[in-house]
Amino acid sequence: MPDTTTDAAAAASPAPMGRRERKKAATRQAIADAALRLFLERGYDEVGIREIADAADVSTTTLFKHFPVKEALVFDEDAEQEARLLAAVRERPEGQSVPAALREHALRARLATADGDARFAAFTDMVNSTPALRDYVQNMWLRHTAALAEVIAQESGLPADDPACTALAHFALEAPRAVHTHQDLRQAITRAFELLENGWNALARTGA
Repeated sequence: MPDTTTDAAAAASPAPMGRRERKKAATRQAIADAALRLFLERGYDEVGIREIADAADVSTTTLFKHFPVKEALVFDEDAEQEARLLAAVRERPEGQSVPAALREHALRARLATADGDARFAAFTDMVNSTPALRDYVQNMWLRHTAALAEVIAQESGLPADDPACTALAHFALEAPRAVHTHQDLRQAITRAFELLENGWNALARTGA
């Protein structure tokens, strides 16, 4: 996935890697780069695993060691995504509510724009036009529900098993997908998080 992250967490310097780790990381990156190039050139569904392995000069066995499913070749930031998600709650400004922090994170992370980058625009179009990729990226977000619920409980002084924390985590991660067909996605996401912030009754009383 083209990197558009500007979060401070992404800017942190990782610990130096040993030779073996550098080689593995280089192989992984070569596979991901080859896959993305082929996907953008010909379309996700038109490219096979063996073609990607050949383009990266690795065996299919090596490819699957790094990427267990084809969709993972497109989205390679699962751990980083979770770290940024949890940091959005833990490191939110003083006085900002948890739903508001999650709204701001959703607007940053789920509304990435091309900003004139043709390659990123092509990547976004590919994802939006491929049902398997749309489903995979949403499931990738939902995998963070338990970790997010735990942080919400910690930050709110609630029991770790409080169902309200799990519900808020799930709804916050599901909201961008639920409203993705609206023309003004930014406004739609904001509106969805108003519901999480204020509750339905507060919105309904205003006639909204």
